[in-house]
Amino acid sequence: MPNERMTVNGIELEVLRRGAGTPLLLLHGMDTVPPQARFLDRLGRDAEIIAPSSPGFGNTKRPTDFDTIYDLVHLYLAVLDELPYEKVALLGLSFGGWLAAEVAVACRHRLSKLILVDPVGIKLGGPTTRDILDVFNVNPAELRRCSWHDPAKAPDFDAMSDEELVIHARNWEALCLYAWHPFMYNPQLKQWLGRISVPTLMLWGASDRVVTPDYGRAYSGLIPGARFEIIEEAGHHPELEQPERFAERVAAFLKE
Repeated sequence: MPNERMTVNGIELEVLRRGAGTPLLLLHGMDTVPPQARFLDRLGRDAEIIAPSSPGFGNTKRPTDFDTIYDLVHLYLAVLDELPYEKVALLGLSFGGWLAAEVAVACRHRLSKLILVDPVGIKLGGPTTRDILDVFNVNPAELRRCSWHDPAKAPDFDAMSDEELVIHARNWEALCLYAWHPFMYNPQLKQWLGRISVPTLMLWGASDRVVTPDYGRAYSGLIPGARFEIIEEAGHHPELEQPERFAERVAAFLKE
């Protein structure tokens, strides 16, 4: 099914929609969510999923001078204002988990629940410690090994259509623009995570070596009352590698 469009603050966003139930704003990770991803239909039994493509990602054009995390956070605050619900649940994957944490710090009254899945966004170690794998500079085979419990489940670029390859390239270019420096984190975010006051679930792939479960536990510990749960046999993309387990955990949390 073709994706819908939604205009917010003059920016026309591509939006993937699926399911019915609790309204759930889904912020994609380093790549946009594949429309055929199995977790969408499973989670869609319990949630109305609203998944925009951020400017520069997917088929959403990026306005000139729109190039910082700050721009993305304010865009998603505006999206929350546009949605016709008093409150929505917010789910962020990886890079989108960083955005979701920033939004939850800034806007507590519009959120019912927060789900962060292997998020980046904070620096825990010292200046010379690498908390987050340098996805832009590591060998592609090493990136695949670090990102997946079973690398055979990683996307097969040789099998992708030209359109899918173009979208992947656009996603990577946009990610580089927003998250290159400082690499994948906001130095200010860590000190403000204590402002998050909505029920929070942090899900982590047990085999994630892009950001390890130890990074996740420390991250979770900075959010008041947050619950940290591991998804076995999954790497950095548990929603793709273990779609059933992932969707069941999220659906159960939404029903609590």
